Amino acid sequence: MESRPAQPVTPIDELQEDESGFPRWKLVAALGLIAAIGAAAWWYMRGPAVTIAKVTRGAAAEIVYATGSVEPETWSRLTPLVRGRLVERCRCEGKEVKTGERLARLDDREAQATLKDLRALESFSLQESDRQTTLLARGATTAQAHQKAGSDLARIQAQISAQVERLRYYELLAPMDGTVLREDGEVGDMVESGTILYRIGLARPLWVVAEVNEEDLPRIKVGQKALLRTDAFAGRALTGTVKQITPAGDPVAKTFRVRIGLPDDTPLHIGMSVEANIVTREKADVLLVPSNAVIDQGLLVYKDGQLTFRKVETGIRGTNRVEIVKGVEQSEEIVSPATTNIRNRTRVRGTPVAGP
Repeated sequence: MESRPAQPVTPIDELQEDESGFPRWKLVAALGLIAAIGAAAWWYMRGPAVTIAKVTRGAAAEIVYATGSVEPETWSRLTPLVRGRLVERCRCEGKEVKTGERLARLDDREAQATLKDLRALESFSLQESDRQTTLLARGATTAQAHQKAGSDLARIQAQISAQVERLRYYELLAPMDGTVLREDGEVGDMVESGTILYRIGLARPLWVVAEVNEEDLPRIKVGQKALLRTDAFAGRALTGTVKQITPAGDPVAKTFRVRIGLPDDTPLHIGMSVEANIVTREKADVLLVPSNAVIDQGLLVYKDGQLTFRKVETGIRGTNRVEIVKGVEQSEEIVSPATTNIRNRTRVRGTPVAGP
């Protein structure tokens, strides 16, 4: 029996045709391609994603930022005027002291020895002066010798007065009535002249001594309110009032010192570091938008999936919000944050409205 070569098998799908004779598999592929193109076009046409915020109403405040620390309004630093070893201290931190009360003493033995030598010289010079006076009366000496003896005596006595005064430098006396706010140094320490060993002052009133950049100084005025913040009382509203502005600034740091008075019931303690927002201008019930929504002096206004760039007039610029004087209405929706790569009349993807 004669064998025949095997014939290739044609898939049944390729053999099926529609009424027009067009293969069905090609029709399915065409429909899939059309669907893919349509999906891509829909994805492209819906535009970039943006975050939308609403124009709101509220209070606007213009502020100047500063940092500083809490100090008593009335206080003094006590430092030794000479170098020496600390041999006595009062251990009176937190206690009340009176003016002139001794708080500490340095080792003055060497200075006392110098005074003893000077007094011995004084005794000798006094005797020599008396002797020259007697000799002069007898005509046994010259007026020049008598004058020199008197001059030597006066010089020694002046040195003694200076040494007695210098011995006071070894005692640290309270310069004012007040509370010992801080006491540093231990008995036996060698301290240099100018080292602050005591801080004495009145516990109340207090103020914040802050540094303000020189470009912000023209906006600062005595009497302005300051909003204060410190990590020790996070979340607690703390306020103060500008009391003093130093007339001369620091030409190196380019800052001016501003003192912000605190109320008597303030919880702040001496030495705490504080951030201050000094309110230089304030308005109530104005239109507000997020600071990052303003771009090129305008806003990207969102409506029906489209964006329109609209020029606006701004007012007070706060830390997070900007006052809009003219250009939009309350409850209109805007892009926040705005971006320069979104053009006018651009379609965008709808996203949840950002909170106020």
